[in-house]
Amino acid sequence: MNLLEGLAPATLDACGFTWERLLRWEPLPGGGIRAAAPPDTDYFRDPAGEKIRVNGPFLWRSVAGDFVARARVRPAFGGMYDAGGLLVWQDEERWAKLCFERTNFGTTAAISVVTRGLSDDANGLDLAVPDLWLQVCRSGDTFGMQYALDGERWRKVRRFHLPLSPTLRVGLFVQSPKAAGTTADFLWFSVESRTADTRTGV
Repeated sequence: MNLLEGLAPATLDACGFTWERLLRWEPLPGGGIRAAAPPDTDYFRDPAGEKIRVNGPFLWRSVAGDFVARARVRPAFGGMYDAGGLLVWQDEERWAKLCFERTNFGTTAAISVVTRGLSDDANGLDLAVPDLWLQVCRSGDTFGMQYALDGERWRKVRRFHLPLSPTLRVGLFVQSPKAAGTTADFLWFSVESRTADTRTGV
């Protein structure tokens, strides 16, 4: 079920959503939403401790227990590290994200970041497509991240252990660390309360 279907400012609370650090957003014709990020927004706590920013617009809902969260995202990719994706959040020092991002190589790829005080990040395969399906699944304190071109055939990005509280904020974010701001279209967002194989995502 696409939780973005029919979402509008007037229905936000009733649908269980909350915006943090919002610049602006709007519903898209035919479903989904477009969200804007101002400049200097990011979710990254540099491993060297030099740059710490956790300030991008974040649309979330509270999720308890094991889950499978999916999003279909189409970022505008105006500048380096512009991205939109899925964010799993406990607090500023414990969170994880999977996003479709413009890399410092000029490509676009599925990028994952896991934060335990400081962040680590990893580039996935370069993907020359306009939009991408992303998935994060939780099984206890084990998480899996996958991507798909069609929303059906999932490919592993990473699997990791991250002890987090039983209830988390799970949702969509957009960032623009190096450019003058950007937008991302989110065409699908769903959260299922079930336990999936964190390797395969199914």
